[in-house]
Amino acid sequence: MQPCTGWTGQVGSGRESDERQGSHSLIVEEAAPRLRQPPLYQVVLLNDDYTPMEFVVDVLERIFGLDRTRATRVMLEVHTRGKGICGVFTFEIAETKVAQVTTYSRQNQHPLLCTMEET
Repeated sequence: MQPCTGWTGQVGSGRESDERQGSHSLIVEEAAPRLRQPPLYQVVLLNDDYTPMEFVVDVLERIFGLDRTRATRVMLEVHTRGKGICGVFTFEIAETKVAQVTTYSRQNQHPLLCTMEET
């Protein structure tokens, strides 16, 4: 193997450089990046017998930014079906929302449970 000489720092720079390098050329193709969507998680409130409905609406408005009508619908879903979806987020945001709901509920002496489930 012979050491490479005459490198100009240019790839495929033309006929003269090909002749000096013994007709070796390098073709570089840019690969399209393969981006995948991150997994998403549903943040879910669970029904209990002690947390007032109005507090659940407050949580949905305050932490999830829902308007009063949407918050009331989700609260009724929690009350009638046992759980309700507050929103769908990436892992870190879902985890933060669960922690915020838990902290706010405990500060207000309510046992409201909040979990996250991968979609």
